[in-house]
Amino acid sequence: MDIRVGDILTMKKAHPCGGKLWKVTRTGADFRLVCQTCGREVMVPRFKAEKNIRAVARQEKSSTETSGS
Repeated sequence: MDIRVGDILTMKKAHPCGGKLWKVTRTGADFRLVCQTCGREVMVPRFKAEKNIRAVARQEKSSTETSGS
């Protein structure tokens, strides 16, 4: 699964605060995720996080960032 820093993940199970949206701030063997409802940061092993992802929302780069010259 292709997860990148800055992606917003919708998880199957809700955080105790009620939020299901998490922002990815670090990738690797573990993901560092920040709850978009309460701001709590957690480190989750990659295999466990990937099993619980329902959807991935990715912000595309704007055309001004990709233009050269």
